[in-house]
Amino acid sequence: MKQTNLTILGSTGSIGTQALEIVRANPGQFRVIALTGNSNWKLLAEQVNEFRPEIAVLTDETNAELFRTAVRDSDITLMFGNAELAAVAGTARHDMVLNALVGFSGFIPTLSALEAGHKVALANKESLVVGGELLSGYVNKRHDRIIPVDSEHSAILQCLVGEPCKEVEKLTITASGGPFRTWSLEQMNKITVKDALNHPNWDMGAKITIDSATMMNKGLEIIEAHWFFDIPPEKIDAVVHPQSIIHSMVTFTDGSTKAQMGVPDMKLPIHYALTYPGRQYLDTPRLDWSKAQQLTFEPVDYERFPCLKLAVDALAEGGLAPAILNASNEIAVARFLNGEISYIDIARVVRHCLENRDSSEEVTIDNLIHTDKETRVKAKAFRA
Repeated sequence: MKQTNLTILGSTGSIGTQALEIVRANPGQFRVIALTGNSNWKLLAEQVNEFRPEIAVLTDETNAELFRTAVRDSDITLMFGNAELAAVAGTARHDMVLNALVGFSGFIPTLSALEAGHKVALANKESLVVGGELLSGYVNKRHDRIIPVDSEHSAILQCLVGEPCKEVEKLTITASGGPFRTWSLEQMNKITVKDALNHPNWDMGAKITIDSATMMNKGLEIIEAHWFFDIPPEKIDAVVHPQSIIHSMVTFTDGSTKAQMGVPDMKLPIHYALTYPGRQYLDTPRLDWSKAQQLTFEPVDYERFPCLKLAVDALAEGGLAPAILNASNEIAVARFLNGEISYIDIARVVRHCLENRDSSEEVTIDNLIHTDKETRVKAKAFRA
């Protein structure tokens, strides 16, 4: 088996640490070429000392000297600052880049890696949400340039193996419903940060956990699915599935539906992306079908979860609207986590930015960067 040279962007986050657990459990299968982290310099130093990559990047330079001192191997090239992410993604001698960054900061590294001819295992939703139009040329029928890591898109890919894409009638992305699935509108007015971070099924980073609570994550995933699988927006929908056993479904033109199932464990889609198109053994919990199981489904309530509708509408509009949606949501979530706005204000910030914009510009890298910056300023200034 050929060893895979792997770079992990965002190795100190939830996806990155789980990916390194997979690397650790499969000695000889992967060679870690580069690791990057943002502010958690202690954990990044521990990872660097264990896996001894050729390159390590710490984007937050506040503790640069402490990080230098903590890294024991003087032969490892240490870099600092956000600009180095794209450089490493595009130039390091890797076979695959796992992009586990959070936010718009992940877009340029994704583009750089693809332009350099590398494969990208993509966990960074924002790359396709914001720049799907620019990245769509790298998506092919074999899905061997951009490989999805999100459990929902991994599920769709697994359902599509061996199937002609022209026979796809509908994609259905499942949602757990998050912690507020059964809460009334009145109750949602009193949601605290602690409430929103208490996800019933998944252990994720703070930003994506809040996106799950607002169901913005399902909207972002619908946008991603459109670009990943070249399916019209009107053929992609979401359904609430509280058990998180079915991760997505594909319905074909003959009426047949395929579903991919598994316990809620991100290691499975991460492992699948790293070994695609093969399927290899993974030491992870299995579903026990000898025990009674319940699989239930509910429609999405757009009144209680307006963020999902805002995302669907942004995809339908196209152009720079998804970039505005993403930037305003990132700021709104950060403001909520910092106690500046309430939970229900998240959707209000996003709606304000979408309704007060000039979306006539074409989608280019420069326009995306400008729109992202401009929207963040507007989202920070908005008072609900």
